Amino acid sequence: MELTQCINYLLTTAQHSVFQYLNGKLSEYDVTPSQYGVLSCLWQREFATPKQISEILCLETSTISGVLDRMQKKGLIDRVINRDDRREVRVVPTEKGKALQEPISKIIDEVNEEVLKCFTEDEVALLKNQLRIIAEGKHF
Repeated sequence: MELTQCINYLLTTAQHSVFQYLNGKLSEYDVTPSQYGVLSCLWQREFATPKQISEILCLETSTISGVLDRMQKKGLIDRVINRDDRREVRVVPTEKGKALQEPISKIIDEVNEEVLKCFTEDEVALLKNQLRIIAEGKHF
């Protein structure tokens, strides 16, 4: 099979294209797509552990650790020890991190709209469903 017809190639190049576009849009706020993923997890709840974040984002805990280090240096998140279980570290958004929710959510909406504008509403729903099926990996 020719490389450009391989599903891995197609998914990788599509993801790279969207990642680069999103990265350019988020650069105004000095946030990367990975950091947006972490913030998005935290905007949905009061706190999350690094393990929970890595599971939600389907990334290795070691990868998340580096992302969290950079985010903490930027003042976007804090790590706090759970008073009830000192073994647990909780990641919480700072006020600066919380303040980014509205402008970054708007960017995410705009990027989704722009990337998917060449598809009909039905095609978008089908594409998202098919990508979820592949992501679950239960069929292979």
